[in-house]
Amino acid sequence: MKKLCFLIISSALLMSCNSNAQKKSKEEQFPVQKTETEWKKELSAEEFYVLREAGTERPFSSPLNNIKESGTFICAACSHPLYETKNKFKSGTGWPSFDQPIENGVFFSTDNKLGYTRNEVLCANCGGHLGHVFDDGPKETTGKRYCMNGDAMDFIPTKN
Repeated sequence: MKKLCFLIISSALLMSCNSNAQKKSKEEQFPVQKTETEWKKELSAEEFYVLREAGTERPFSSPLNNIKESGTFICAACSHPLYETKNKFKSGTGWPSFDQPIENGVFFSTDNKLGYTRNEVLCANCGGHLGHVFDDGPKETTGKRYCMNGDAMDFIPTKN
């Protein structure tokens, strides 16, 4: 009986050592850290809604949908490189879509806001919400569709 009590107490103590206070929050994992007030001063209302509040812009509303020229899509909040035009494709969904990000461009998390789990895509530098990734992309490349909000990105054309 003493051994059983010892095992139960030991297990409880070990579990309590792994508290949430020791885990970093999702936001603390990113190099760029700013307060909500600082972000509000730097971003437009639309950018703030998408990047900092994980909002979604209306489909077919982004001018980035039509970009075909060579260049780089960067985070609208911190200018971190995210995607290249060569990986962009027309998905028909109404949002800029890519089959893969630039290496170390994005960070993945989960989102349960709609009552089911989705794979959320964040800027790896500032943690801004970009969109989601799905497994219905082009089969001839990665099979992934990175469905991004245009308000979360800017475009820098390649200089010739």
